[in-house]
Amino acid sequence: MSLQKNSGSVRRFAKLMKFAAWLQNIPNKLTPPPFRLIQIGSAFWQSRALHIAVRLDIASVLGDGQLAVDVIASRVSAQPDAIYRLLRMLAAMGIFEEVSPRVFKNNALSAYLREDNPKNVKAMVLMHNSLEMSRPWFEQLEQGVRSGEVPFQISHGRELYSYMDEHAEFDSLFAGAMDNVEALTGDSFATDFDWGRFDRIIDVGGSKGSKSLAILKRYPHLTALVFDRNQVVQTAASYWAETESPALLSRLSFQAGNLLDSVPAAKNDKDIYLLSAVLHGMDDENCVKVLRNLVAASMGTGARIALMELVVPEFKADFSSAAFDMQMFMATRGRERTLPEWQSLFGQSGVALEELVGLQSLGKILVLRPKV
Repeated sequence: MSLQKNSGSVRRFAKLMKFAAWLQNIPNKLTPPPFRLIQIGSAFWQSRALHIAVRLDIASVLGDGQLAVDVIASRVSAQPDAIYRLLRMLAAMGIFEEVSPRVFKNNALSAYLREDNPKNVKAMVLMHNSLEMSRPWFEQLEQGVRSGEVPFQISHGRELYSYMDEHAEFDSLFAGAMDNVEALTGDSFATDFDWGRFDRIIDVGGSKGSKSLAILKRYPHLTALVFDRNQVVQTAASYWAETESPALLSRLSFQAGNLLDSVPAAKNDKDIYLLSAVLHGMDDENCVKVLRNLVAASMGTGARIALMELVVPEFKADFSSAAFDMQMFMATRGRERTLPEWQSLFGQSGVALEELVGLQSLGKILVLRPKV
């Protein structure tokens, strides 16, 4: 019996995404090639301008009102003319709106930069534009392409997760950015997959458990165990104390460990492992190691494994998939994978793909079972 829900909506979403990809390519068709190349080559101007607006928290300062640049500048401790020129550029990009000369307000895009918006993507913008993430792109990408080395590791002398272990401020920013993923992907992972067939989710690499909580809210009989690095789970339980009910949090527990060593054991076929965007950050060897650990922990129980990941088209990949893959190349030894690439890993790990569940999102859920 299929675990897919809302199949009609999922198909419509897929068609909409294809249409969006076609629209995204229109500037390449309408803009003279030299000018279009210059636009793309200077696109970092846009990301840096957005980054500064987020650093200054201008969207939160504006709130629901409209303010003159002098007032904005005073509240964010900046120079008025510079603030005007920054906001004028961002408004021309469609972020913020100039309602009268030198007076601005939030719009549909900048609303997602407000601190009081629970779906804000501030941490994601700050993380991608941080020195830690920017330097490899600007300084070491060519060397990485020539040598196959990881640009992040060339820049910082260690791999991403090791760096986070030693830099608490960046680790916190990265964790916050991962929480922002909900704003990008929505809740389709909770609504388009039939979690009601299970009793417990074992959320491997689940950070503070935001995805588990979204699922628990929709399925009152479920419990969830979130398994992640010690420094992540140490503060995870208290993180939700002020925003979620004690009854909901009583169904959520945490366990520290290293998924490359082992994962919590399954009890029966009412358990399901969830790994959301975990394996795309790993090379094939470590992916196989994790999958084999899942097999060892679930063998004989009938428990399933749900991988929520991108599945890249084998030909003419869409921009989002290709861009995320380059981010993986820059920061890790991982990659976004095609279905044959996923199948190759499964074959080496002793698991079989049981179902590919579509979502109203960029990713899919690959449902696995250990081979008997």
